[in-house]
Amino acid sequence: MTPNAALDALRTQAPLVHCMTNYVAMNIAANVMLAAGASPAMIHAEEEVADFTPICGALTINIGTLSPPWLTAMLKAAGSANTASVPWVLDPVAHFATPYRGDAARQLLGFKPTILRGNASEIMALSGAGGAGKGADSGDEVAAAKDSAITLATTHGCVVAITGPVDFVTDGTRQAEITGGDAMMPKITALGCALTALTGAYAAVTPPLEATVAALTHFAEAGEQAGKVASGPGSFSLHFLDHLHLIQPGDLDEGRVTWS
Repeated sequence: MTPNAALDALRTQAPLVHCMTNYVAMNIAANVMLAAGASPAMIHAEEEVADFTPICGALTINIGTLSPPWLTAMLKAAGSANTASVPWVLDPVAHFATPYRGDAARQLLGFKPTILRGNASEIMALSGAGGAGKGADSGDEVAAAKDSAITLATTHGCVVAITGPVDFVTDGTRQAEITGGDAMMPKITALGCALTALTGAYAAVTPPLEATVAALTHFAEAGEQAGKVASGPGSFSLHFLDHLHLIQPGDLDEGRVTWS
């Protein structure tokens, strides 16, 4: 399915997506989902996640502001997603920063996410290849993490996306690179976390590899359009949300995507 066909499916189906994301990202992730055409739900309670996930089109898990109750709930939700065949996306934010965070990421990875999305340093560290990340920021180039992404995709049977100036996506066999976006995007709080949520929305309506490419293409298109009119991070956020909403099926430049 092409990115434009995936966007058409997203707008037609408006899937409900269970977003277990961090405190910082909740607002922007919900706004991005709504602007793009999906329906977000931020449900975190251990007592209800296992019942809620199966009624959703997808689940997304982001470990940005991790705590023991949240990790317990995330593990339950991931297990419930697998039982109900609901696709789910893992965002292992700064998992290399502390042993607790690293153990949490490995536990969640053991539940075989449908899609794994991170920056270059997160993907390299998760594959055991080191990396130079600092907090939630990447210290490595996307190109340096490609082999790690392919290894993780092959080992865990998932799609792996590395985001950066040029995004890289692989299922271990096929690979795609997506250009676009704007240099202002890393200056917007939790925009990458919001991309994880949007990737889940696309995964609810199209196969995982195509879903990931479509989400990245939608982000790249909206970012590039916003960058043409924004004067700083504040106005960029507003224009970015507007363009996520204004972009229609057929508007996505599929020449941004290079397959190999």
